[in-house]
Parts: sequence; structure tokens; C-alpha cells
Amino acid sequence: MTMHQFGYGKLDQPGVVQFLFHPRKEVDSKPPPGAIDYDIIVEEGIPIGARFYMAGAADPNILFFHGNGEIVSDYDSIGPMYNEHGLNLLAVDYRGYGRSGGVPTVSSMMRDAHVIFKEMQHWLQDAKHTGPLVIMGRSLGSACALELAASYQGDISGLIIESGFPHTVPLLNCLGIDTQALGITEADGLKNTQKIAQFAKPTLIMHAQYDQFIPVMSAEILNVQCAARSKEFRMVPGADHNTIMMRTGKWYFETIKRFTNKIEGKREKRSFRRKRTR
Repeated sequence: MTMHQFGYGKLDQPGVVQFLFHPRKEVDSKPPPGAIDYDIIVEEGIPIGARFYMAGAADPNILFFHGNGEIVSDYDSIGPMYNEHGLNLLAVDYRGYGRSGGVPTVSSMMRDAHVIFKEMQHWLQDAKHTGPLVIMGRSLGSACALELAASYQGDISGLIIESGFPHTVPLLNCLGIDTQALGITEADGLKNTQKIAQFAKPTLIMHAQYDQFIPVMSAEILNVQCAARSKEFRMVPGADHNTIMMRTGKWYFETIKRFTNKIEGKREKRSFRRKRTR
């Protein structure tokens, strides 16, 4: 089930795009030590900016699609924290964001996700990175992650969804979009529930208890619909849409690391205290 079977034209209306996307440009941002910038040509004359925060060649690789108000350089202090936990983070932008060219629309975002995924596969192979490939999407980025999960299950080892949404219309309404006036129904949406129902590989879903845009019930719906036998749902108490990492600190990265350890078949290390003998 891929975007080739769905049309997202109704979501490309100006009355949707202006609320759904909040692009901003990158201002002279150089990658931190250990990170590299990479441009992906998704269409003639339109590059998508990516920044790779790299740990080891055998470590898990996380292809990451961020939220609608973020750019990859926002992760310059976060990428190294992934690296400290033995994880490679490959963060990508959307059209009009960061160093990227073009203007964002829903159709181009979904189409570009396919090009980005295939380019990532080639880059990892050429760079001799042998770790498993995990797709991760946060908020708006969950749509891209689920699109790829439903399309390339055989090439993906796992899926991580943070602050994701199952249904499109409730999210658009929350953002102030009058879907009824624009003639948009759920049939015109991103089909996230249908896509996650096609994915049977290990899945981790994280969501804030007090998410003000996407209620925590949304994560529960995704979890129920997910076809994976190995799936985890982690609600973050006290957090809202933008404070999950702030609330959790190291727990956030440790949770992702435990998830990738399971994918790799690594057992969690445990410490045992010897019983005292009298």
C-alpha cells in the first residue's frame, strides 16, 4: 500500500498547506563534529537537505522525519546523544525547509519520502554501514515513516512513531483548518491506520500524556491497528507535544536503544548482587 495507490491532491490546497507546513531556512549552520551534510535530489533542481549524525558502521541506522516546525539543524545537540547510545541518526528535511529547495505540499512530501529512502539505502551501502535500518517519524513526520513502512517492509528492520496521528481530519481541524468547507474527508487523508496495519516488523510508539494537538488516544489507535507481533507503546506522563524529550531525558534514548537491541537480538545486560553468606 503506497502513495501510488492514493492521491493527496485535496491536501495540497493553500488552505491546508499554510497551516500544515511551517518551513524556515537554515542560517549558516555547520554540522557538529562527527556529522555530515548530504543533499538528496528529489526532482530536477530541488535538493532535500539531510544531516547524518554518525556513530559506528555496524550500529543501527535511524532514518528520521521531523515535525512540521523543525529543521534538521535543530537536532545538532540531539544527534550526538543518539550517537552516545550507539545509534546513527539520519535526519532529513522537507521541501522549503533548512537547505532544501522547492515549496512543500503533501503530495511532494510523500513522493519525496520514496526517493529519500532509496537514496539512503544506496548511501548506507556505499559507506559500508551494515546495521539495521529503522524508520522513525515525529508528528507530521509519522506520515512519511508510515508511508515507507507500508511500502518497503522487506527492507526495514523496525518502525518508531513519536507523537503520530492515525486520522487526518481531526489533526487538520485542530490546526484550524475548516475541512468541511474545503471538502476534505478522511477518505482524502494520509491513511495512516491502513498503512500501520500493513507493517508487521517490530514497532515502538511513544506519545505524550497531555499532547495538545494529537491526543494520546491517537497513539493507542495506532498501536491497536499495528500488525506487528512485537510492538511497544510508551506514554510519557506529564509531557505535551513538544516536551517528551525534556521530560524523559536519557530514558528517551535508552528506550530507543533497547528497542534496537531487540531488533539486533542483543540481550539486555543485568546486574546481579551476590547473596551474603553468614
